[in-house]
Amino acid sequence: MEAADLDAARTRVAAHVPPTPVRRWPLLERATGTETWVKHENHNPTGAFKVRGGLNFAARLVASGDARGLISASRGNHSQSLAFAGARHGLPVTIVVPEGNSPDKNAAAEAYGAELVVHGADFQEALEHSQRLAAERDLLPVPPFHPWLVEGVATYAAELHEQVPGLDVVYVPVGMGSGICANIAVRDLVGADTEVVGVVADRAPAYALSFAAGEPVSTPAADTFVDGVACRTPDPEAVRRIVGGAARIVRVSETQAAEAMALVYRATHNLAEPAGSLALAGLLAEREAVAGRRVAVVQTGGNADFEVLARALSAAPPTVAS
Repeated sequence: MEAADLDAARTRVAAHVPPTPVRRWPLLERATGTETWVKHENHNPTGAFKVRGGLNFAARLVASGDARGLISASRGNHSQSLAFAGARHGLPVTIVVPEGNSPDKNAAAEAYGAELVVHGADFQEALEHSQRLAAERDLLPVPPFHPWLVEGVATYAAELHEQVPGLDVVYVPVGMGSGICANIAVRDLVGADTEVVGVVADRAPAYALSFAAGEPVSTPAADTFVDGVACRTPDPEAVRRIVGGAARIVRVSETQAAEAMALVYRATHNLAEPAGSLALAGLLAEREAVAGRRVAVVQTGGNADFEVLARALSAAPPTVAS
């Protein structure tokens, strides 16, 4: 990504999305034990960071003269992003979701104007079906990882470095890789020394395994309640960028993810979806190693079903750690 690409993406995204806040929360810092900044991407119009990528993609597509409808597969935030962006740029959007997907996220995508198709046992099967429908209906398939999506997502990383200069570490959840790759790209563009650390669910370890191997490693399943990172087939280009620019990938358990989700709510009164709390879970897992450093965690989204939040709150300790 060049500086001109980022500047252009910021202009496109800013027409629809104002900068999101970055805040320190004293109760949260009791738990992390270090200076901790939270980038609140849960405050975006669709409640998640991905709207930035969708807006940039749609604007780029319209500018190229291609007005075909879009189709993609998503567990939630990517679908809302494309539906939101499609509505603003006059592009019809079809989204394929797996069976048993979040009813709230399905409803939100439809409310933004998307046609919803339910198919497959998991994200990968939904993705493969979306590719078949693209050919049948002459729709443009939007992959979960694409340079235009990364450009759009990079706009929050640019904001973060302007809002909090001199960050030592940034923790980012890793689903299909747009978020961590955007943070790596911006870190390099601004010439910062910031470590970019990815966080995955232990039961969806494809990107952690890929980082360790230096090449894409798929898994037979991604059975985690952290649905935003439930990837089992990594994108090769995303893996290449992560291997080249990330400091490490941290794996956290289902319990650690739920406890972080509950801590976000109790310490900040912000709602984090499971993936939106994963960066904090990664920081807490490395609490001793980063003590005394200036750290940021990206709260990537707040689109959690009530039942998921209730389970997280009931499973986690009732008080904020000191």
